[in-house]
Amino acid sequence: MPRRTATMLASTLILIALLCAGVLIRVPYSEMSPGPTVNTLGDARGEPVLHISGRKTYPTSGNLNMTTVRVTGADYDMNIVEAVYGWLAHDSVIVPHDTLYPDGKTEEESTQENAEEFSQSQESAKVAALEELKIPVTSRVVVSTVVKDSAAEGVLHAGDVIEAVDGTPVEQPQDVAKLVTKHEPGEDVVFTVIPAKAAAAAEKAGKEPKGSRDVTLTTRKAPEDPSNPSEDRAIVGIQAGTDHTFPFEIDIKLADVGGPSAGLMFSLGIIDKLTPGKLTGGEFIAGTGTIDDDGKVGPIGGINMKLVGARDAGAQYFLTPDDNCTAAASDTPSGLTLVRVKTLDDATKSLEKIRAGDTAGLPSCSTS
Repeated sequence: MPRRTATMLASTLILIALLCAGVLIRVPYSEMSPGPTVNTLGDARGEPVLHISGRKTYPTSGNLNMTTVRVTGADYDMNIVEAVYGWLAHDSVIVPHDTLYPDGKTEEESTQENAEEFSQSQESAKVAALEELKIPVTSRVVVSTVVKDSAAEGVLHAGDVIEAVDGTPVEQPQDVAKLVTKHEPGEDVVFTVIPAKAAAAAEKAGKEPKGSRDVTLTTRKAPEDPSNPSEDRAIVGIQAGTDHTFPFEIDIKLADVGGPSAGLMFSLGIIDKLTPGKLTGGEFIAGTGTIDDDGKVGPIGGINMKLVGARDAGAQYFLTPDDNCTAAASDTPSGLTLVRVKTLDDATKSLEKIRAGDTAGLPSCSTS
């Protein structure tokens, strides 16, 4: 066999072997890519994303699109060829598997956590929007969860309204932990609560819940904290949260989406529907960002993938959380203008500038 032919044959066999190895060898990485975007002012699967009843609403126009990231599943084993292709592609990102699924978290556990975060983000989006519009919202501190086999199990229940701890009124969920940890493990702490059923019945009737009662619990020592092993912290085994009562119904319906990052865009959609005029001025605006009850916008993951998804959907402007601005500005798709936002109020003021054509005055993102 001529030397040249033998060399070509050997090279071909080596290439085939490498390709086979690349397909067969699995690596601990996952892929992130642009997911679908959804107009919060429009419909999804034939029904409005935002449905408001019991309050006058107004026509809207344009787009206020929330953005998403698509990720490979926890059980998906990526091979070397897929990893290399993802690293070379501009519209995907390859990250260590543990970044998306830390501590061996299963896909089901991750999905459940994302669903809970999505639900909480909807509540905060409603509160922030109504607060921005100066519409009162009633808030109460409640028992969010009860830890199994804890002092509180069977005594306190999810949904119980916590009015006071040791006679001291509580106004924020964190007040509960502060008051409990004033005790040493083994000491009694007194909760003044309204049972969940009584609170739910009062809310349904449009009345303030009544019928509080005192419950005494004996605190226990918290599990050891590796960062502070000498600390003897008292706990009762509950997590406190906030329950809101809205003056009218706001229903957010969007399937197959999880996580907290749509909060900002939900809030803006609610504001647009509850106020006359067109918040977007007819423009296509996309964005992302968590939001808390006070309207503060927080950072999210996968910002660059969301920018690509927004650009591909036709967005002209992208509302970008302040803490994501540097990363977003380092790789902004052509034709997309980044708008820096720290609060919901920042976002509404920027939309006002866009409506007025004052785009030079928009707060922008930079790489430094």
